[in-house]
Amino acid sequence: MSYRPSSVSNWYRYVSTMFRQTTGLLKQPRYLSFLGQKPWRFNSSSAKERALLYKAGEKIHGFTVNQVTDVPDLFLTAVKLTHDNTGARYLHVARDDSNNLFSVQFRTTPMDSTGVPHILEHTVLCGSEKFPCRDPFFKMLNRSLSTFMNAFTASDYTMYPFSTQNGKDFQNLLSVYLDAVFFPCLRELDFWQEGWRLEHENPTDPNAPLVFKGVVFNEMKGSFTDNERLYAQHLQNKLYPDHTYSVVSGGEPLDIPELSWEQLKQFHATHYHPSNARFFTYGNLPLEQHLKQIQEEALSRFQRTEPQTAVPPQTHWSNPREHHVTCGPDSLAPDPSKQNTVCVSYLLGDITDTFEAFTLNLLSSLMVTGPNSPFYKALIEAKIGTDFSSVVGFDGSIKEASFSVGMQGIAEKDIETVKEIIFRTVNEVIANGFEEERIEALLHKIEIQMKHQSTSFGLSLASYIATCWNHDGDPVEVLKISDKVTRFRQCLQDNPHFLQEKVKLYFKDNPHRLTLSMSPDESYFEKQAKAEDEKLKQKVSALSEEDKKLIYEKGLHLMAAQSTTQDASCLPALKVSDIQPTIPFTPVEMGNAGDVPVQYCAQPTNGMVYFRAMCSLNTLPEELKIYVPLFCNVITKLGCGVMDYRQQSQQIELKTGGMSVSPQIIPDATDLDVYEQGVLLSSSSLERNVPDMMRLWSEIINTACFDDEERLRVLVMMSAQELANGIPDSGHTYAMIRAARNLTPAGDLQETFDGMDQVNIMKRIAEMSNLTPILRKFPRIKKHLFNPENMRCAVNATPQMMSEASLEVEKLMNLIARKKKERKHVQPNIIEKPLDPLVGSSFSPGSGPSRKLISDPTFKPCQMKTYFQLPFPVNYVSECIRAVPFADQDYASLQILARLMTAKFLHGEIREKGGAYGGGARMGQGGLFAFYSYRDPNSITTLTAFRKGVEWAKAGKFTQQDIDEAKLSVFSAVDAPIAPSNKGISQFLNGIPDEMKQKHREQLFAVTHKSLVEVANKYLGIGQSTCGLAILGPPNESINKNPSWVVR
Repeated sequence: MSYRPSSVSNWYRYVSTMFRQTTGLLKQPRYLSFLGQKPWRFNSSSAKERALLYKAGEKIHGFTVNQVTDVPDLFLTAVKLTHDNTGARYLHVARDDSNNLFSVQFRTTPMDSTGVPHILEHTVLCGSEKFPCRDPFFKMLNRSLSTFMNAFTASDYTMYPFSTQNGKDFQNLLSVYLDAVFFPCLRELDFWQEGWRLEHENPTDPNAPLVFKGVVFNEMKGSFTDNERLYAQHLQNKLYPDHTYSVVSGGEPLDIPELSWEQLKQFHATHYHPSNARFFTYGNLPLEQHLKQIQEEALSRFQRTEPQTAVPPQTHWSNPREHHVTCGPDSLAPDPSKQNTVCVSYLLGDITDTFEAFTLNLLSSLMVTGPNSPFYKALIEAKIGTDFSSVVGFDGSIKEASFSVGMQGIAEKDIETVKEIIFRTVNEVIANGFEEERIEALLHKIEIQMKHQSTSFGLSLASYIATCWNHDGDPVEVLKISDKVTRFRQCLQDNPHFLQEKVKLYFKDNPHRLTLSMSPDESYFEKQAKAEDEKLKQKVSALSEEDKKLIYEKGLHLMAAQSTTQDASCLPALKVSDIQPTIPFTPVEMGNAGDVPVQYCAQPTNGMVYFRAMCSLNTLPEELKIYVPLFCNVITKLGCGVMDYRQQSQQIELKTGGMSVSPQIIPDATDLDVYEQGVLLSSSSLERNVPDMMRLWSEIINTACFDDEERLRVLVMMSAQELANGIPDSGHTYAMIRAARNLTPAGDLQETFDGMDQVNIMKRIAEMSNLTPILRKFPRIKKHLFNPENMRCAVNATPQMMSEASLEVEKLMNLIARKKKERKHVQPNIIEKPLDPLVGSSFSPGSGPSRKLISDPTFKPCQMKTYFQLPFPVNYVSECIRAVPFADQDYASLQILARLMTAKFLHGEIREKGGAYGGGARMGQGGLFAFYSYRDPNSITTLTAFRKGVEWAKAGKFTQQDIDEAKLSVFSAVDAPIAPSNKGISQFLNGIPDEMKQKHREQLFAVTHKSLVEVANKYLGIGQSTCGLAILGPPNESINKNPSWVVR
C-alpha cells in the first residue's frame, strides 16, 4: 500500500515503497516508458484474436461492448465495455501474456488534507463482508502466487491492482479485492490502527503520556522528511489552488487527526461506487469469466448513481505567481551552504487531449533530457546547483498537465540567476528550435521501448492509462502510439516551427506560471515537533476524564485485537500442490570471442539484442576500489574517441536502448567467505544497430576521455545529490547493508559500493575544490577492468540473429587493447569455478572458461552496532545474522522462516502495534538473515520485537497451514516471470544454473515444522551466530549513552 504524490516525476518510486527504482525517459504519464512485451507465441486461438470476435452492442453478463480495437504495435486487442445498471466503465486488454492483471480505480477527490482517501485505501483492506478477518490483504500475500499485489493513492484516484500467472489464483484474488473495495467492514479499530489515534505511549499504563499513533500518520511524517517529495507536494498545491489539487491527498500529518471515523465511512459511500469506478483486466484469461464474477460478486448489488467527483478545470491566472516554502536542512548535502531549490512551473492543457499531451511530453524530453538539451546546457552546466529540481519536465498525472524546470542545491543568491536563465533559455528555444538528430533519437527511443518486453506490462499499462481515463478521456486512444508518432512527424513536416510555436504558446506567452523557491530552516524539524506537540495538547485538553478512560480502554482493546490469532479460514487459498514441481530450463550455449567466454541465450526478443560483459576487479589495487561506483557512473558520459560527451550521448540515444556500467558484488552460492567482484557492462539495441552499439563500447573501453574536470564536477554533484535525496526512501536498505558489514568478506565492499559509506565518499568528493586527482585515478581503474583476460560476455537475441551478434562480439573483443603482461603480485586467494555448470567436478583451474572469485580464509565475522543520527522523525532499523549460503540445505528453511516470521509475527508487532509503515525478515542470497523496519516511530522497541520473533520461531508457535502459506509466498517470488532479455542471466552472473535452482526448489517443498524450529535454534539465537545492528534515525538518548553503539 502506498501514497503516490502526483507531481513527483518518477512515480515508480511509489509502486513498491520497499525497493529503490530507476528513472525512465519521460515524466508522467509515461507515454513511452511502459511499452514492452510482445506475445511469445502466436496461434490461431490467441487471446488477441479471440477478443477481435466481440462486436459493439454485444451483451455479456450485464455489460455492453462499446468498442473493439486492434492495436497491432503492442500486440493487443482492447475491448471497451459499460455496465448496464451502474454505468461502471471497463477496459479489457487481450494479449498473449500469462501474467494476468486486474485493477479497479475510483476517482477520489478530497477537499481537505486529512488524508481520507489514503486512510480509506488502507482501511478497506482490513476486512470485508465475505472476508471479515483482520487484514485479508496481507494474509492473501501468503495464500496466493501473485506476481504483484498493492494499492495506491494518487492525487485524484485510488487504484487496487494485482497480477498472477495462475487462473484459479486470479479468481481468488478478484473475490477478495471486489469484496474489500465494495463491501469493507471499515471497523473503528481498523481506522485507529491504520489512520490515527490518541493512545498512551505504553498502552498498558494509564499514567503514560498520550501520543499520536497510526500507520498512515507515521508514513506521512516519514514521507515529508524527503525534501524532494515535500517540494513536489507544495508545487502541486500552489500551481492548482482551486480544487482537490490544493490539498494533500495522502494526508498532512497535522491535519490527519482532524479526520473522524464517520467522515471516512461517508467518503467511502460517495466515492467507492461502481458508477465512479473503472475496471481494467489484462492478459490471456477469457474476458467472460471476469465479467461474470464481477457482476455476480459485486455489481449486481448496485444501481446507478451520479457521482459528484469530477474535477473542474483550474482557472487560468492572468499574472504569474511566486511562493516560498521551507524544509529541513540536509546533513548530507554536497555543499551545506547550497541547499535552496527554485523551479518555474507552467500549467499546460487537459490530459484527455491525448495527441497534445503526447507532443508536450516529447517536447519536454527535448528540453530537459540529456546533455544535449537546452536546459541541461543552460542550468546543469552553469554549475550553480547540483541537479534539476525534484519536479522536472512534463507531469501528466492529474487533469491538467504541467511542465517544470529548475535547480536544487543552489545558494540563495543564485535564485534570481536561475530564473533569468530559464526565461532566457525559453527564448533561445523559440529562436533556434531543435536539431533534427535529437528528434530522431527520441523517436528511436519510442521504437526501442515498443520492442522491449517487460514482465509487468499489464501493471505499467494500467498505470499509463489511469490519468486520462480518470478524467473521462479515451484510454484506447492513449495506446495508439504509432498513430501519434506518424501524426507528430506529419506536423513537423507541415510546419518546421511546430515545436517552437508550442514553446511560445505554453511557456513564453503563458501567464499561469508559478515560481516556487524552497530553503532550509535550521529549526524546521523542531518547529514540526512543536506544532505536533501543540496539536496533541489541544486534543488532550479537550478530553474529559471519561474520554481519557475510554482512550485507555480502547488502547487495551486494540492491543488485544492485534494480539489475537485471527481465523483466516474464510479466505480463499491455493495449495502447495498448485505450485509447479519443476522449473522450465533455459538452454544456453557457451562460445568464445577470441579468448573471452561468451554465453548465448536464444530468446524471442522481438528484434532486440541484449549485451552484457562482466569485468573482474581482482587485479585492482585496494585504494582505488572506493572510486569504482563513481567510475561506473561517469564512464559512459565523459566522451570517447573523437566524440565529446554531447556527441556521445546523442549516438547512444540514436543507436541503443541505453548503455550502463554498474559495480557487482556477487556472493558465492556455496561458501559465505567467497565472492566475485566486478563491474557489469549492459546495453541493448535494435538488431540493425548492433554494429553501432559494439563500436560505441569499443570507443568507451579504448578511448574514454578523462580530461574534462568541469564535466566530471557536474556528474559528481548530481550523483552526490541523488544519493543524499534517496535516503528517506531507502533507509531500511542502508540499515541492512551497514548491519551486514562485518559478517562476510563481501559485506565491507558492499558498504563501500552501496552503503552509507558511499553516500559520505560522494559527499567528500563533491566538496573537493580540485577534481583532477580523481580524474587521474580513472585510467588506472580502466586499465585493470577492461582487459579481455578479466572479462566474460552474454548475449540474448533471437536465434536468427545469434551468428551476426556473435561476430560483432568477436570484433569488439579483438578491438579491446590487450594489456602488456606485467609482473604483478598474484593474489593467493583466487578460487576458479567453471562458467559451464555441466563441466562440474572435472574442472581444474586454468582448464577452461571460469569465474574467478575471492576467498578470505582469515576472515573472522564480528558484531557491530551502528547508529546514524539523521534529522528524520522516523527510524530505519535492521539486524543481520550470518547464516548459510544459497546451496546449503538449511537455506530453504531459513527462506521460508523469514516469510513465516514476517507474516505471522513481525507484521503484527512492528506495523500493527508499533505503527511502522513496514517491517519483517528476509533471507538474502548472500547468506544473511536480515530483520528490518521502515519509517518506524520506534527503534529499541523494534530490536526487541526482532528478538521476540526469534523466540516465537524457536518455540515453533506456527501451524502447518502457516508453513504452507509461507511456501506460497516464497514461490510467488521464486517463480516471478523473467523477461527474454534476462533469461539465463542468473547463471551468467551468479553461477546459479537451472539444475541448482531446481534442487533449491525441491528443498523449499521439503521444508517442515521440524526443520524450521531447528534452523531458528541453530542460527538465530543469541550466541549461536554473529549479528550486526544498524539504525538510521533521529537523536536517541538511550543509544547515545550506550557504549556498545557506534554513533555516526
